[in-house]
Amino acid sequence: MRAVIAEDSVLLRIGLVKVLEMAGFEVAAETGDAEALLAAVAEHRPDLALVDVRMPPGFTDEGVRAALMIRQEWPGTAVLLLSQFVEERYAADLLTGRVGGVGYLLKQRVADVEEFIEAVKRVAAGGTALDPQVVSQLLLRRGGADPLERLTPREREVLALMAEGRSNAGIAAGLVISESAVAKHINNILAKLDLPQADGDHRRVLAVLRFLDGAS
Repeated sequence: MRAVIAEDSVLLRIGLVKVLEMAGFEVAAETGDAEALLAAVAEHRPDLALVDVRMPPGFTDEGVRAALMIRQEWPGTAVLLLSQFVEERYAADLLTGRVGGVGYLLKQRVADVEEFIEAVKRVAAGGTALDPQVVSQLLLRRGGADPLERLTPREREVLALMAEGRSNAGIAAGLVISESAVAKHINNILAKLDLPQADGDHRRVLAVLRFLDGAS
């Protein structure tokens, strides 16, 4: 699989190149600004774009805007945003409205190479990866009546871990419950959110997107 990297910090960019190569990716291009990122995606049509949220010239939301454009113009390219701080608005902007192939992680996650590689591969394969700290912020911001209010506290915990991209086994380990209990909670979540009938993986991602949409 091929990837492009957009990160203005040269040292971090070098590290990301090495990590992606360790994960079996071919890094087709590495850039330091959003304009060059879009040009690289147009040229190489990569499987994954790894994008810093804040890049030159303004260091505000250049990476997010470029990521949204990639989603629109090249939907076959998965997008994983990296940020120095928790900025949940950007997570919702990127993740709401797309079924899979997107993620948002804090840069500190790169230090745990094995876990970071797992998240990168999951996003590139069409899954999602949302930083646990971003999930916590989204939960704190939630208020008002919506379908998510129907969920029990345990079902909310399960949905939050789903938003992080955890598998059933990972959720079970995190909550110290059985996988069968996790499956039951997920079925309850899907039913309570009134999601349309579809294959299991598709409905699972829709549940995560509903969670994010309600927090935006």
